[in-house]
Amino acid sequence: MAVPKRKTTPSKRNMRRSHHRVKSINIVEDKKSGEYRLSHHVDLKTGYYNGKKILDV
Repeated sequence: MAVPKRKTTPSKRNMRRSHHRVKSINIVEDKKSGEYRLSHHVDLKTGYYNGKKILDV
């Protein structure tokens, strides 16, 4: 069984865990309605995506 020869320092331990953080959600304000929505998603209230009408609401 492999056993470490030295104790891992907090610096090395934290570098290894640097990508374990919780990512923030990318929320943007819609230009037409002023509502908040996820970026790269259709605004369900107006039916617009990227300035074009996609859904009939």
